[in-house]
Amino acid sequence: MIHPHPEASNSDEFKGFNEARRIMWCHESRARVYERLEQTSFIGDTNVAAVHVDNTTRADRVFLVAFDKVGQQVGVDTLYIDEPKQHLGVAPEFDHDFTSMDVVPGSQLDQAISRENGWVVNLKVLREYNPLVDRRTTQRAVFLAHLQDMMKNGDVRGFLFGQGDTDDADAA
Repeated sequence: MIHPHPEASNSDEFKGFNEARRIMWCHESRARVYERLEQTSFIGDTNVAAVHVDNTTRADRVFLVAFDKVGQQVGVDTLYIDEPKQHLGVAPEFDHDFTSMDVVPGSQLDQAISRENGWVVNLKVLREYNPLVDRRTTQRAVFLAHLQDMMKNGDVRGFLFGQGDTDDADAA
């Protein structure tokens, strides 16, 4: 693997590239969580409000424990990790802390959180997630991040945003 020169990766010269890379990593994390949890019955089960993801106990699998709205355990599942890209790292957009999900004090969910051996997915937020919309939004954000570098380097001098369905020949 080729590593970039430390000064180059931290310089302002690649600011847009670094931002685009960060945006893509976040998108890949969200998509991975959605795709992996879609392999379980938890997304379709409206009784499940949260899933504790134990991603620290074993390197080759992820233990999932489902909880209802009052924090009581309602199911378990295991997802195996055959390649590193299947690991379920924290996706802040779905994490119970970042989504301000209510956790009943003293509940089984609260106890699972206190063990600090993973993170909790707020299923309400995950169910509302639309992978296609996220992909398109991410694509635009990555383009705009790269555009910053391209304009700075003189690679781009002008552009138009739109649907591309114009009949105006002078639009470009």
